Amino acid sequence: MLYLVRHGPPVIDRSRPAHLWPLDPSYADDVRALRDRLPEHAAWYSSPEPKALGTAVLLTDDPVEVVDDLREHERDSTDWIDDFETVVRRAFAEPELPAYDGWAPLADTRRRVVSAVAGILDVHPAGDVVLVGHGTAWTLVISALEAKPADLDTWSRLAMPDVVACCPVGGLGDMLVP
Repeated sequence: MLYLVRHGPPVIDRSRPAHLWPLDPSYADDVRALRDRLPEHAAWYSSPEPKALGTAVLLTDDPVEVVDDLREHERDSTDWIDDFETVVRRAFAEPELPAYDGWAPLADTRRRVVSAVAGILDVHPAGDVVLVGHGTAWTLVISALEAKPADLDTWSRLAMPDVVACCPVGGLGDMLVP
């Protein structure tokens, strides 16, 4: 089984890009509450972003391998976006174009993250795998696994933290198709 964990709430620092924000320690108990929804013995991987790695460390005593390509959609802007959801939806609607100044095209993120997940699952064809990362990245992975358009309503309902359990079936070569 594949478990996709969305990180807990970060400490927001509007002077720094979101990929540098750490996990907010005041939510540590909320993160630990997810342990009951995750397998005891699994292969653990995490995005290198501090909020994701901080989440992983609270969820397991097992080793966690950091995989750079599991990082979130690259958003280097420090602008505060009041209608963030609208901009993310635009990124999904036009994935080959940056949805905002300082944002990478979402198609780049899809290729990077889906390829990383496919590689991890190839190494673990049986057994449980837990990936700790980000909502947009996991929405892209689920879309690839299901060979369906991204479900942005589900994306908008993801909590921080949250877990989505899915079971990849069959070959993963189709995941690599943009």
